[in-house]
Amino acid sequence: MPCSIPQDRIDAAIAFHGHHCPGLTIGVRAVELARRELGDLDALDLVAVAETDMCGVDAIQFLTDCTLGKGNFIHRDYGKRAFTFFDRTSGKGFRAVLRDSAMGRPGETREAGIERFMALPLDDMFAVTPLDCPAPRPAAVLQSLRCEQCGEMTMESRTRRYGGKTYCIPCFRDIDQKL
Repeated sequence: MPCSIPQDRIDAAIAFHGHHCPGLTIGVRAVELARRELGDLDALDLVAVAETDMCGVDAIQFLTDCTLGKGNFIHRDYGKRAFTFFDRTSGKGFRAVLRDSAMGRPGETREAGIERFMALPLDDMFAVTPLDCPAPRPAAVLQSLRCEQCGEMTMESRTRRYGGKTYCIPCFRDIDQKL
C-alpha cells in the first residue's frame, strides 16, 4: 500500500531537510501513522513529541506544523526511535517506537533504506501504544530575569538561584564547577 502522504508534501519535506535519507523517511511514516490513528492532523490541536534528534524530526515538524517555537513540538533527548502524538482537544494520543525488525542490514544503501521504509506496513514498522495520560501542557509565557553574571535575560523557569542571586544555566554551571 503506498504512503498516504502526497508525494509533493514528501518532496517539500525533503527540500526542507536538505536531502532524502532513511531517517527522514521514518519521520514521514510516523506522520502517516499519526494521520491513521488520529485523523486529519490539520483539524487537531496536535502535539508531537520526539525522543530523538534524528532526521525524521524534520519531517514531523514540516508535515505536522508542530514546532519548538509554537510549543507544540517537544524534544526529549532520550536517544530512542520513538514519537508520540497527542490531540489536546480529544485527549487521544499514542506512542510509536520504530521496531528493531524494521531496521535494515549493515551496508544497506541509502536508497534501499528509503524504499524499505516506504514499503513496510505501518504496523510492521512501528509498535504503537495508546496513551491514557494527558497531553503535555501548552507552553507557558514566563517572566524573564536578568542573570547576575552575564547580564542576559533568561526565562524564569530556566534560571537557578544560588547565594540569593539569579543565574542562567550556563553561568550557574560555571559557578557550580568552581565550588
